Amino acid sequence: LLQVGHEPLPPTVGRNVLGRKVLYLPGFFTYGLGAARHIVEVDGKRGLFRGLTPRLISSTLSTITRGSVKKAFPLEDMEHVSNKDDVKTSLRKVVKETSHEMMMQCVSRVVSHPLHVISMRCMVQFVGREVKYSGVFSAIGRIFKEEGILGFFVGLIPHILGDVIFLWCCNLLAHFINTYAVDDNFSQASVIRSYTKFVMGIAVSMLTYPFLLVGDLMAVNNCGLRAGLPPYAPAFTSWIHCWRYLSAQGQLFRGSSLLFRRAPM
Repeated sequence: LLQVGHEPLPPTVGRNVLGRKVLYLPGFFTYGLGAARHIVEVDGKRGLFRGLTPRLISSTLSTITRGSVKKAFPLEDMEHVSNKDDVKTSLRKVVKETSHEMMMQCVSRVVSHPLHVISMRCMVQFVGREVKYSGVFSAIGRIFKEEGILGFFVGLIPHILGDVIFLWCCNLLAHFINTYAVDDNFSQASVIRSYTKFVMGIAVSMLTYPFLLVGDLMAVNNCGLRAGLPPYAPAFTSWIHCWRYLSAQGQLFRGSSLLFRRAPM
């Protein structure tokens, strides 16, 4: 709901680090209970679980697909290499593993994306109090009737691009840090290396968030729901149009932070 620009609670006046008064949108602690209470008051407790069924099916399909692709195209085992004298060998190993992981992620994303689209549309119906998408099978029939096969894959390209960029940046950064910044003679080198990829994942996910946002917005854009129409968003002609619009509005990271959320001018 935050991604599509739905703000049921008004902003409050606060001060930034320079002491100037600015408008802050409600953060995590406000929305944690306030938004849940607001949804229950408007929609009942069932409103808290809009889109849950297609989301669970999407996650299940993604897991099954990844497992099937991994079995069909197993990755050949390579010896662990960490010595700086074998940089080329270790880099080749990282590239091979990342390519294999990218293939699994792309296939699973394509298979599970239609259910992700349905899940997003079920969630944002809260904005306009619509009941257009009431169940998984009825939603599948409606999308196919109104938009055809391509309707199930709106927003797929930015999602895949975000996944690919995330995987390569995360794995390569972790590799170079472990190779050049962590000394093998250090007693805790193995422990540090085990956490490097995790830390890089958090950092890179923040940078690739705009791809996630654009993909989610395209999934609901111009589909007949209020959240996908003005004043929330214009009818985008492509995901690039959506990206440029958000960039011009300074909203490419809308919904990424739940702590300090300044209201847009």
